[in-house]
Amino acid sequence: FFVRDTRRVIQEAAKKHCFACSKIGATITCWKAGCDRSFHLPCAPQGECVTQFFGLYRSFCWEHRPRQAVQACPRQNNTCSICLDAVEDKTSYKTMVCPACQDAQFHRHCIQRLALHAGVCFHCPCCQNQEPFLMEMLTMGIRISKRPPSWESDPAVGALDQRHSRCDAGTCLCPGGRKHTEEEGPWELLLCSSCAAEGTHQHCSSLENSTSSWECKGC
Repeated sequence: FFVRDTRRVIQEAAKKHCFACSKIGATITCWKAGCDRSFHLPCAPQGECVTQFFGLYRSFCWEHRPRQAVQACPRQNNTCSICLDAVEDKTSYKTMVCPACQDAQFHRHCIQRLALHAGVCFHCPCCQNQEPFLMEMLTMGIRISKRPPSWESDPAVGALDQRHSRCDAGTCLCPGGRKHTEEEGPWELLLCSSCAAEGTHQHCSSLENSTSSWECKGC
C-alpha cells in the first residue's frame, strides 16, 4: 500500500507546473492552506520562495513566505555586512537583517554562503549573536550546516590555533614572497573577513593602503 501511495504522489507531482519556470515536475507545493502554487527546489530563488530546512521542512511561495518583522536601521550607506556591496534600504527576500543588533544587513545569498562555511559556529557577522539570530535565519529559509567550520577542516589552514599567514592571490607580487607581511602598506597581509582561511597582500589584490577589510572570492 505504501509503495502504491508513494507512486501515486510522485505521478501527481510530475504533472504539476512550476509557477516560476512553467515546466512540469514541480514536486514542492506551498504549505499555506488553499494555495496550490508548486515549484522546483532549484527555482525557489527565482520565484522568491522559502523552504525551511528544519522541523516539518515547510515550503512557501512568494506570497505566503515568512517575512522579517524587524526592519533595518536607517543608514546613510546601506551595504551588505559580508560582501560590502549595496543592499536595499528595507528588508525583502534578497535583503535580510540581524534581529538582534538590527544593524547588520546582508544579501540572502551572502548569508547563505556564510552559513554553509561557518557550520556550527554560524552567528551574526557583526554582533556575534547566535540566538535569536540562528532561529530567525532558519525560519527565513537559510540552510545551516551541522558540521564544523570549513576553515577548521581545510588542510591549508593548518592547526586550529594557527593564524593563516600567506598570500593566496593568483599572482603574488611581494618581493619577499607569499608569507612576507608588514604591519602596514602594500605588503600588509589581510585575511578574509568571513572565513579567515585565505589571505592577500593589499597590493596583490589591488587594494588601497587604507583598506582594512577584504573578502575572498569563495565567500
